[in-house]
Amino acid sequence: MAATIFVPCDSAALAAGADRVAAAVEQEAARRGRDVRIVRNGSRGMLWLEPLVEVQTQAGRIAYGPVRPGDVPGLFDAGWLDGGRHALCHGPTDEISYLREQERLTFARVGITDPLSLADYEAHGGWRGLRNALDMAPDTVVQTVMDSGLRGRGGAAFPTGIKWKTVLSTPASQKYIVCNADEGDSGTFSDRMLMEGDPFALIEGMAIAGLAVEATQGFIYVRSEYPHAIAALNAAIDIARRDNWLGDDIQGSGKAFHLEVRKGAGAYICGEETSLLESLEGKRGVVRAKPPLPAIQGLFGQPTVVNNVISLATVPAILANGAAWYRDYGMGRSQGTLPFQLAGNVRHGGLVEKAFGVTLNTLLHDFGGGSASGRPFRAAQVGGPLGAYLPVSQWDTPIDYEAYAAISAMVGHGGVVAFDDTVDMAQMARYAMEFCAIESCGKCTPCRIGSTRGVEVIERIVRSDGEARERQLALLNDLCDTMLGGSLCALGGMTPFPVQSAIRHFPEDFGLDPAMSACAD
Repeated sequence: MAATIFVPCDSAALAAGADRVAAAVEQEAARRGRDVRIVRNGSRGMLWLEPLVEVQTQAGRIAYGPVRPGDVPGLFDAGWLDGGRHALCHGPTDEISYLREQERLTFARVGITDPLSLADYEAHGGWRGLRNALDMAPDTVVQTVMDSGLRGRGGAAFPTGIKWKTVLSTPASQKYIVCNADEGDSGTFSDRMLMEGDPFALIEGMAIAGLAVEATQGFIYVRSEYPHAIAALNAAIDIARRDNWLGDDIQGSGKAFHLEVRKGAGAYICGEETSLLESLEGKRGVVRAKPPLPAIQGLFGQPTVVNNVISLATVPAILANGAAWYRDYGMGRSQGTLPFQLAGNVRHGGLVEKAFGVTLNTLLHDFGGGSASGRPFRAAQVGGPLGAYLPVSQWDTPIDYEAYAAISAMVGHGGVVAFDDTVDMAQMARYAMEFCAIESCGKCTPCRIGSTRGVEVIERIVRSDGEARERQLALLNDLCDTMLGGSLCALGGMTPFPVQSAIRHFPEDFGLDPAMSACAD
């Protein structure tokens, strides 16, 4: 009987040489006359161990990693097909503490199944949510999502069910479901991992959303830098269509939903929902003024649900297991789980799905293993390039949308970028303003001009001293207020968050006394 070996096809694993490892395993098995079946799965999220190769044994799946092509002969010598001991062996995969301590709901199948195997998907609970939705009235599906407490995982944290209810109650001859897969925030990769590792989950979630709001057409807008995700989605859509999970008559129900992938052109601003819709319509990606909301007048002027990948991919589990099951995770109004992405100066970077309420200390020390440099941590930026820089003194704050808002921070898409004590926070603040200047769509003056002036003012603060520095700090404070209150979208409106937090918590990097940093509040 052939031994089954799992070699990831995730982009991170491919970058670390997974294709070469798979080829080496196949060649070495043939040379030794061993019968093996290689399955290309998604990543388990332990990126420091990629390529993480697993072997199916009678005791379960045994993990080895990081595996290089040159390691393969020695692994065979060690009897790895039977779970043999080796320096690269981590024992049963499910018993690795990094995985064992997580609550994997959205990522339950990622790294376990063949991403393009319908049999695998169904064997691990796939399509149960859609089957249930086919037997439910649209308003019942919407109510289930509302009752679950699911909020948008793209950053704004708007209640998903309320958005769906608005689209359902808006009459129109055509409605749309749009998935925002333009994952452009620094230190984020959960959307990519989900699309590459479990594309059917996103397809199922979008089909459920279509049934819920009576939309028959969906689009997945994927950033151009994700070619493997685009390929996986297109292949999965073809398979789902052939098996009647998409099309004019889903599983003989008489209900229709069609789905297509669209590739973005590389603009960060197209992660903002109205810019994304402009781009989908073939126009330049520029922010629209609101109102009207996309839920009322979105794609081609029709009612449109715009949700993030993780939001939509979580829906099938909610419909399969019930609203209460999902709502029981988390804390307060932040219910369910969030896939956190650990990046930057951290020893064990990767993906950790945990219920809301976990802390940065737990994520970066218990899961992340401390800094990669071995030096003390100094700060972490949570929520992408527009998120606040949090000092270590705030790392015990439970990660919860309201708790983070109370300390002038945001959870965002769950990206966490860590910095050790060598970081220059004045340069990080300057980078935030420069990033905004580069990525601005240019439609509104506070963002387009304010960010450019912001770079100049921060440079003057660092170069100046005495009263001149105080004047520049007051000017920066006024500029941030203008950007916060006058920008059309979150790019300009949130760029002051990292800038003001850097000044507030790390004034010495700007040549300021702690008392002066209060001007940044």
